[in-house]
Amino acid sequence: MQIQSLQDLFVDELRDLYSAETQILKALPKMAEKAVSEELKNAFQQHLQQTQQHVQRLDQIFQSLQLDPKGKACKGMRGLLEEGDEFLNEGVDRNVIDAGLISMAQRVEHYEIAGYGSVRTYAQQLGDNWAADLLQQTLDEEGQTDKKLTMLAEQRGINQQAQQTSGVTA
Repeated sequence: MQIQSLQDLFVDELRDLYSAETQILKALPKMAEKAVSEELKNAFQQHLQQTQQHVQRLDQIFQSLQLDPKGKACKGMRGLLEEGDEFLNEGVDRNVIDAGLISMAQRVEHYEIAGYGSVRTYAQQLGDNWAADLLQQTLDEEGQTDKKLTMLAEQRGINQQAQQTSGVTA
């Protein structure tokens, strides 16, 4: 797709987010399965449900634009998820795995927050307040997920537990 206008950029970045979200849908069940903490497992499962809603919102926006959401592969998300797979395949200590999963998940969240913030602003600039509102809902949820992950790491003791490694791999 040749990008000649803000509208073109808006659509291109929406497609990138659509690809990213569909990749995340595949990764979250694996992350939940590998998590040791029940709270972290539940957080990943809850975010899986939210991610399904994020895809539905993007589908609604594409329907309103009368465009297909497919056609772009999000290489950034693919890279982040590949790094996560590498981490999980390295024989990580059981006490460290949740801290690493949180780190990987927050990288994903920050990528999405940047993307959704940009497309929401484009939608506002283009006068598409309906799309901007849908994108803001998703942006808010991504921010809440990031804060929840931080809370699990810092206040629920996941990082502290990682500091006390046992030498037992997951």
